[in-house]
Amino acid sequence: MLESLLVVARQVGVLFALMGVGVLCNRCRILSEKAVKGLVELLMLVVTPCVIMQAFQRPFDRHLLQGLEWALGIALFTHALGILAAMGFRTRDMRRRSVLRFATTFSNAGFMGIPLEYALLGNDGVFFGAVYVAVFNVVCWSWGLVTMCGSMKEVRIRTLLVNPGTVGIALGLPFFFFSFSLPAVLADPVRMLADLNTPVAMLVIGYYLSETSFGEVLRCGAAYVAVFLRLVALPCAVLGTVWLCRPADGTMAIALVTAASAPVAALTTAFAAKYNRDVSLSVGLVSGSTLFSLVTMPPIVGLAMWLFR
Repeated sequence: MLESLLVVARQVGVLFALMGVGVLCNRCRILSEKAVKGLVELLMLVVTPCVIMQAFQRPFDRHLLQGLEWALGIALFTHALGILAAMGFRTRDMRRRSVLRFATTFSNAGFMGIPLEYALLGNDGVFFGAVYVAVFNVVCWSWGLVTMCGSMKEVRIRTLLVNPGTVGIALGLPFFFFSFSLPAVLADPVRMLADLNTPVAMLVIGYYLSETSFGEVLRCGAAYVAVFLRLVALPCAVLGTVWLCRPADGTMAIALVTAASAPVAALTTAFAAKYNRDVSLSVGLVSGSTLFSLVTMPPIVGLAMWLFR
């Protein structure tokens, strides 16, 4: 158990060291707000699909297919559990209530989860983590969108079906089912772009950490509840459920617990800004939960590694 915890703590520490570089880039004026927004677009629209495509370029295996089915079920269950927990926030301030519910439900499974899954489990971890990201995107652009904007009018079938997660899965699954790999002239660029995910995502998170004032979060009692639910209660519930189900693939179980234990999704702030919600609270939740995850992720993911390895 101790060895697993130390392995996770070391990898989380590496990610936070990269975030520190992002903080320095902001302080030294190397990165600007405009540049960082461009990096976020690059990560979402280009790098994320490449990460998923890279992970799915492997020979077909029925054991892995069974793991994918488990991953889909667990990812759906995790988000349903998050929605149920989020509905407990009933403050009359809709601007604040929307942010609290969104932050509780959605983890930073793409920017924080996938780098850690890759560091701990290699491409096998990303293989299963990609399913979680796809479910995240579908739920985010349906229930999450309604939660933030307060209306079904913004929900588009096209957005549900065509987003970075679903596009990556759609492009990647044929490689797996037909045991097909891209020729080197295409495979190498995909791999190189996929390799950008960890350093660029951590630089972006570090940049926003250095811009954050935590006063709004510290004054909001409900924010403590949201962070606790996001970082401790929900990941532990998922870990317990997976352990009771006893899936055959331990790597899949660890990858899904890692995704569920990631801090508040970075999209919380983007949605809050777009739909005139409490942006200060959203920034504080994203940044504060990211800092606290340095303490919460190692024991939860470490326990998962000890149980399923």
